Amino acid sequence: MSAESAGPGPEPGPAPEPGPLCPEHGQALKWFCFSEGRPVCAVCTELGGRCQGHRIRPAEESAEELRNKIVDQCERLQLQSAGITKYVAEVLPGKSQRAVSMASAARELVIQRLGLVRSLCETEEQRLLEQVHGEEERAHQSILTQRVHWAEALQKLDTIRTSLVDMLTQMDDLQLIQKEQEIFERTEEAEGILDPQESKKLSFDETCAWSPLLTQLWATAALGSLSGTEDVRIDERTVSPFLQLSDGGRTLTFNAKKSKACADGPERFDHWPNALAVTSFQAGLHAWVVNVQNSCAYKVGVALGQLPRKGSGSDSRLGHNAFSWVFSRYDQEFCFSHDGQHEPLGLLRCPAQLGMLLDLQAQELLFYDPASGTVLHTHRASFPGPLFPVFAVADQTISIVH
Repeated sequence: MSAESAGPGPEPGPAPEPGPLCPEHGQALKWFCFSEGRPVCAVCTELGGRCQGHRIRPAEESAEELRNKIVDQCERLQLQSAGITKYVAEVLPGKSQRAVSMASAARELVIQRLGLVRSLCETEEQRLLEQVHGEEERAHQSILTQRVHWAEALQKLDTIRTSLVDMLTQMDDLQLIQKEQEIFERTEEAEGILDPQESKKLSFDETCAWSPLLTQLWATAALGSLSGTEDVRIDERTVSPFLQLSDGGRTLTFNAKKSKACADGPERFDHWPNALAVTSFQAGLHAWVVNVQNSCAYKVGVALGQLPRKGSGSDSRLGHNAFSWVFSRYDQEFCFSHDGQHEPLGLLRCPAQLGMLLDLQAQELLFYDPASGTVLHTHRASFPGPLFPVFAVADQTISIVH
């Protein structure tokens, strides 16, 4: 059967639309000249062509590389957005709750202490409460500002990502290549959005509730309100072999010659002239006084029960580790020591007695002169466990007053 007699065949499909052609050679523009910033045909790239010696690449290859970069950038943007979303959802609410909690605790502390001496301190009370309120407002405002900032950052990242995805899905190779500068600018803009960082501005500053006047007046009132000082006694099992315990467990005397009569045990300090009290304090308000007038080298304060007892290292030396907080004297120098940090104290005279006031509710340790009621030093810390009165003497004698 001839072709003419055959029935009609299937209609041919629409021919693919030809891409743009080189105006000079009439060939498909499948190359891109980066030197001139325009698409060119294969003839343009050959010897004698106008793009000979230029930086050229196949358009399809360049577009594929650019697509891969966009995909990588979109993944990074997605991870960055997830990190910021988690920060806003998990960290900032916690900051807000902690600010409220700390503000409440500070407020209670101020009211409790000023209640003891309200007739003298109404003006101070008002001033401090306003500072606490102002700090709480500042913390909330900082958190609110952070929320707004990161909401804007998330919106900007989303806009950039949407734009990049549109370029990726809606542009052909040549259009995509011609948008390379815009892609670079958007990527650079996204990289300029930094990740969230921890900042003190987002936390409530509890020092706003601290006042030297309040501390001094409260210490005086607190000591007056106590029925007396604690009956602190030293645990004989902890006493260093360089110390002699007497007076019913209240007096320590230094002896440069190591005693052989002390039976060694896990509780005993074997190198530094230290000793711990029998009982520890876990809650409440406690005061005790030590007579130090006969010694020019001593340490008194508090320590955790897990304070190491053996060896000559810093871990068992009072004030040189994280387990002890002590007031120390060496000759005419006084300091407060904790964890190897030594804060010099400028005392005008050597106290004959040294008092300690431990407020475990407020997490404060005060050292004071019982003769004048003067607070010599205040230390605020989060004590991680029960605290034992601790002592060290390297000259003469110290005694617990009762």
